[in-house]
Amino acid sequence: MAEPTIDVRDLTKMFGPFTAVDRVSFTVGRGEIFGFLGANGAGKSTTIRMLCGLLSPTSGTARVGGCDIRTEPEGVKRRIGYMSQKFSLYDDLTVEENIAFFGGVYGLTRDRIGRRMSWVLDMAGLKGREHSLARELAAGWKQRLALGCAILHEPEIVFLDEPTGGVDPVMRRRFWELINGLSEGGVTVFVTTHDLDEAEYCNTIRLIHDGRIIAGGSPRELKTSVFGHAVFAVEADNVIEALEAFQSEPDVLETSIFGVTLHISLKDARDGEPRLRRMLAGRGLRARRIARIMPSLEDVFIHKVEEERKKGARP
Repeated sequence: MAEPTIDVRDLTKMFGPFTAVDRVSFTVGRGEIFGFLGANGAGKSTTIRMLCGLLSPTSGTARVGGCDIRTEPEGVKRRIGYMSQKFSLYDDLTVEENIAFFGGVYGLTRDRIGRRMSWVLDMAGLKGREHSLARELAAGWKQRLALGCAILHEPEIVFLDEPTGGVDPVMRRRFWELINGLSEGGVTVFVTTHDLDEAEYCNTIRLIHDGRIIAGGSPRELKTSVFGHAVFAVEADNVIEALEAFQSEPDVLETSIFGVTLHISLKDARDGEPRLRRMLAGRGLRARRIARIMPSLEDVFIHKVEEERKKGARP
């Protein structure tokens, strides 16, 4: 088996008495799209900063592109591209000037910067906007330019920290098309996100909560193996009253609300639909539709977080 592009072992970061990242371990293979999924404050950005050589770990080890993050941080930086939550651009520089600046930072020759600039402009759809200031660009274009600057030097690994925040769904889809293209070319892509729908694009996911990894696998593995319970989608006349009715039933393991639809997890899937209808009828409520569904990643995430709380892992 090929050596992993990223190999993390018991990585920990403490800020005084507070443990931001708690003994996380995982590997990422070449060309993989790896998703680090968790709520804000879960430890995603702290982990990514350690892996990029920007923050020293308290304990544990990691190798990125074959380099030790503790002893070879400069080697790590030469092998990676990094796009932060803020897009990493200079608002008072033009599109062209941003590309030239990052090319210089990465040590590219003038000729190579020229060739790569043409590629970035084409990839980002910014031909004809070379002299526009970065701050004048819409969020989607700014995002694509930031990605272009992050991969200007053609790194083997790209870290994208919450890359699509504030971007409309159309531009988000186009951005993921670019990510898929990088992966197909053998580039390893490490994405942090709290967007559960976006995580579906990843080959492999790790769920992180309170600084700890609580589950991992492909999206399908997480939804079929990790969850392990039957889930039903329920559309009822009064969503809130229906939710309260289900929460009082001993056969119901977990409940969550998705707009006007409830996701109800049952201990036993047998006769699930008629049993759910009877639960509602006992409260004088009626269901318009009940159907068994595959759990969503949100179902999985809520389930795993509840497990952690019941274990009393951390307050």
